[in-house]
This record gives sequence, structure tokens and C-alpha cells, in this order.
Amino acid sequence: MHADKATGPSAALSGPLTAGRMIAPASAAPVDPATHGYVTQEFLVSGTASAFEPVGALRSDGRWAVQRAATAPYRTRIVVRRPSQPDRFNGTVLVEWFNVSGGLEADPDWTHLSPEILRGGYAYVGVSAQATGVHGGSALVPVPGLEPARGLVASQPTRYGTLQHPGDRFAFDILSQIGRALRSSGHDAALGPLRPQRIVAMGESQSAFFLCTYVNAVAPSARVYDGFLVHSRGGGAASLTGAPVTAEGIPRPVHIRGDTDVPVFIFETETDLGPLLDYGPSRQPDSDGVRTWEVAGTAHADSYTIGGMTALLGCDHLINEGPQHFVVQAALAALDRWIADGTPPPTAPRLRLAQTDPPILARDDRGNAIGGVRTPAVDVPVSALSGEAPPGASQLCSLFGTTVRFDGATLVELYGDRERYLAAYERSLDGAIAGRFLLEGDRAELLDAARAVPFAS
Repeated sequence: MHADKATGPSAALSGPLTAGRMIAPASAAPVDPATHGYVTQEFLVSGTASAFEPVGALRSDGRWAVQRAATAPYRTRIVVRRPSQPDRFNGTVLVEWFNVSGGLEADPDWTHLSPEILRGGYAYVGVSAQATGVHGGSALVPVPGLEPARGLVASQPTRYGTLQHPGDRFAFDILSQIGRALRSSGHDAALGPLRPQRIVAMGESQSAFFLCTYVNAVAPSARVYDGFLVHSRGGGAASLTGAPVTAEGIPRPVHIRGDTDVPVFIFETETDLGPLLDYGPSRQPDSDGVRTWEVAGTAHADSYTIGGMTALLGCDHLINEGPQHFVVQAALAALDRWIADGTPPPTAPRLRLAQTDPPILARDDRGNAIGGVRTPAVDVPVSALSGEAPPGASQLCSLFGTTVRFDGATLVELYGDRERYLAAYERSLDGAIAGRFLLEGDRAELLDAARAVPFAS
């Protein structure tokens, strides 16, 4: 199922960079790849990119016809994290479109996926794909008390002073050219001695909107990437003009094109389905090339990705403590297998809706969602996990969902005692791992968390 590699321009590489200080993408859960036998390097990538314009109206089924339009020179950066030993490399390179919703670059998919990336031997490449990351700009989702970053050029001119981004309408072709460059070999190759067998593009939230447009409009002719992880998309897509989310000319709803010739994995949380991001109308059935997981008990961002920053962000409620990062790691493993040997990911029921306009999820008597990808967090619950925020929450805090922990009396009512709770939890965990919705490598961590639940017997 690997994509045929059509000819086309590749980005020119220079580096690794050594001058000045590297500005790492923002993360509330940083990890040091070096402690896992990984090398981190940074390269400049440059070339001349094309913009695209539609040929006729863009269709809701995602089968978009486009043609090349204006061209412009660019120079941006990539962050490479790769195994230092070639024999640890599993053959797959993950290319993340950095998220700039907060006015600065972030790597949410690295944050979610780094445990599986590091233990699985993937190589990772983060791309400064949008102009905001390079030159600064306003935030799509303002963060209280945080001024938008000035961008790489102004923040570290010694290292990044030569960067030039012509605008987000050129970002789609920049992504293609970087993908082609990653397949190159030689002394200046960004991946060093590694030889990729599969290259996968991924992006979360705003980046997922751009990937929807890339898959529908650019991927069929570019034929660069072997698969896509579209993480927490909303109901729309980015405009070919570079406008990120609410652009004119984009149909609503919009599907991922059903005739894709490489696998596309759509991963959705409860929040994404609801009115805030409005993915609900853009739901589509699974097909030979498209697979969707909607995951119960999850929020667009949560305690794993936000860490201890909840209060600093102005959120005064207990945010979602759900299993998103564990399930999206299983999604990555399933996507990689799908690309490598044609085994598709397991199918899962969709989250059930109590009403469709606006979309409101159906919930059980304890407050957890019905349907969707199931895990012990919702089938053997110790709390109500929701992607919905309390009334009156800010736009930012509305992305983080809620957790309502059950008290000791409720736990006793549900399970009787700790031993019965742990036995039920382990049975559910066994089922989720056997179903490939969780990974065996996460079993110990999940069981440790279950054992730590305060249980009044």
C-alpha cells in the first residue's frame, strides 16, 4: 500500500544547525529523546513552492480538483528526532505539521505519541509548516496572559534569521517537498543513515484541518506520503488560500475523499464531535482507505497534554483525565501496520448521539459516553469523563473537558471492594488490548494507575 513516488521538486536541506539556540516546539509534557537513545537535530529546508487553486467548486465528498497557481521561495526548519542506532529504526518516519493555534509552535502529536515513538523505533520530523511559526502572529485560540510568540526569526536571529515563509497557501507544497527530501540519502540527509520505508504525515487540531485539505486536494497528485493520521479534526478544512478553519469556499460538511489510495486514519475525541468543533456533520463511514475512531471519555486536550498548566490557563474545573494518549498510540501502531502489510485497524462503533443539531452525546447513568472506542476508563469507571466543559468556560478551557471523580461510597456501590474493581478493570484491559485499541506496552502503566485509585472498602 505504499504510495508510488511521483516526480516533483524536493526541498534542499542544510544542517544540522549549530548556531544559536534551538527553539523547541511548546509542550506541557516534555521528554528528552536522548535518554531513549535518540538524536535530536534541526535542519533548514528551502525551495520554491506552489500555491493551489480549485478547479470548479470544492465538493463535500472531498474529491477536490486543483491546479498550481503562484510560486514563491521559502526557507523553513524541521526538527528531527531519530534513533541513534540504525538497527533500532522500524522503517517509519512520522512527519508532524506543527500546531500554531496558540500563536506559537507546538507539537501535540509528539506529546501524545512519544512513548510509542521512542519504544517502537520510529523516526520523527516536526515541520514549521505555517507562517505564524516562522514570523509570529496572532493566536487562533488566545491563551490568557500569554503574548503571541514573535516567531523563530525574531526570537533567535542567529539561528533562524534566514528563514522566509511566503504564507500558508504555500504550506501544502512545502509539506510535499519536505516529504520527498526525507527519502533522499547521502551525507546531507536529514535522517542520517536511516532509510525510510514508510513516511506518514500527521497533525492535530488546526494542523488536522490543513491535513484534510492536503489529503483531498494535493495528495492524489503529489503521491509523497504513505498514510495520514488526522487527529482531532473539526467539521471543516483549511482553505487553499491558507485561511485555517472558517474559510469561505470550503463546503460544510466535508469528508475525506473516499478514493484515497493510501490509508487515512481519523482520530476523534468527544469534544471534536460536539458543537465547538462541529465534526459531527462530517462523519463518514469506514472504507478501504479511511478508518475513524471516536473515543469515549476523551477531550480535545486533557490533563496529559496540559499538565500542571490548568490554573495558569484560567480553568477552574477538573479537566479531562481520560485515556486519549493511550488510544492514539494504539491508533499509530494500527496505522503503521495498515501501511506496512495491509492489515486495517479494527473497526469501532461511533459515539452515540442524544441529538444531532447541535450534536450532543448520549451518556449512561454515571455520565460517561455511550458507544465509541471503549477502554477501562469508561467501562470500569471511577469517574465521569467528558469532552464537554462546564457552562461558562472560556473558549480555551472548553477544549479540555471535565472529570467528576466518584466518591468512595459510589465505588463500593459499583464494585464492592478494591479486589473486585481491579479484577473487572483487568478483564476490560485485556479486551481492549486484544481488540488493538490499547497497546500491551501500556498495560503496566494502566494497571498501576488503577491500583492507585483511592478505594474506601
